[in-house]
Amino acid sequence: MAVNSPIPVAAELKPVAGIEIGYAEAGIKKPNRKDVLVMKLAEGATVSGVFTLNRFCAAPVQISKDNLAAAKAGGKPIRALLVNTGNANAGTGEAGMANARATCDALAAELGIDAQQVLPFSTGVILEPLPVAKIKAGLPAAVRNLKADNWFNAAEGIMTTDTQPKAGSRTVTVAGHAVTLTGISKGAGMIKPNMATMLGYLAFDAKVAQPVLDVLVKEAADQSFNCITIDGDTSTNDSFILMATGAGTLEVNSVDSPEYRELAAAVTELSVFLAQAIVRDGEGATKFITITVEEGESVEECRKIAYSIGHSPLVKTAFFASDPNLGRILAAIGYAGVELDVSKINMWLDDVWVAKDGGRNPDYKEEDGQRVMKQSEITVRVKLARGDAAATVYTCDLSHDYVSINADYRS
Repeated sequence: MAVNSPIPVAAELKPVAGIEIGYAEAGIKKPNRKDVLVMKLAEGATVSGVFTLNRFCAAPVQISKDNLAAAKAGGKPIRALLVNTGNANAGTGEAGMANARATCDALAAELGIDAQQVLPFSTGVILEPLPVAKIKAGLPAAVRNLKADNWFNAAEGIMTTDTQPKAGSRTVTVAGHAVTLTGISKGAGMIKPNMATMLGYLAFDAKVAQPVLDVLVKEAADQSFNCITIDGDTSTNDSFILMATGAGTLEVNSVDSPEYRELAAAVTELSVFLAQAIVRDGEGATKFITITVEEGESVEECRKIAYSIGHSPLVKTAFFASDPNLGRILAAIGYAGVELDVSKINMWLDDVWVAKDGGRNPDYKEEDGQRVMKQSEITVRVKLARGDAAATVYTCDLSHDYVSINADYRS
């Protein structure tokens, strides 16, 4: 089960005016499971996204990027998203591109729009042909049940090795206007920061100019989905998409406006929630770990050190074992590739001061470290004494189950 992450309640996920959601059971990998998802956007919506940096990025990623670019260049706006689980359509060459386009064509025909107005997404096993016929066969059912309140089904419909759906809603007031936000995410393994390794979709009913939304999606991703790591593997497929439906009363046309800052804060908060849900549901995870690096010269170097700690198998297995073998963390700081004066390094495990001025704190007691290590939620805090910058990364432990899950992934 996910670490301290309650399963979302369908009734608590709020419809967002201007977007309808439908799903189908197409039997892509397994029978009797939701595996095709359609999101239909009203006219006037704007869409922006960030995508994996893996050089083997999947066919749907390439087509989504192309279709978004065409819309921004003056083409017809994006009106629909199509997501399938069970097959990644990655490492499939030109045939994979043709198959992804064929699914866009099929959905476009169902909705009466152009294929270039569809963004395709896939998740699942890499290097296997996309079962286009199954997806096409499932689309009529997905379109028939398009509804505004299908967010819980949508969250279930994008799961792979996830143990539970991941979703959340918020209602905020911005400059006197009520704004509703709802989002879903998926991911449990193949998670490493780089705008990669997961799927996330977040919609809200404000009207946002395209250039403003392009800034917002990068800002929100940088503080959420780009701050998580489970196993250090960057996926071929994953994407984070913001959809401003324009069906509400708030309008944001400038990143310099107070309205933008308030909206950005709400979008980022929900994005962090959805990103943390992925880590909490990490494959085999038993602990949720926050790593904060402070007093750095730059955010970049703070993140570099935080990632080094969060990616370390030795650190992660120590957390799983509740073993306060905390020299492993110091070692990960030291090989992060940042020129440091280690005599100034201080480190805490929650409230326990472990390392002082580059060495073991004379007052540190192993039983205090073990008390913290036994918790299901742990914070590692490192101070570099180099400046005012800081960064936070979220990760989990590495257990026996992680190996079992990935050994049996294709069965």
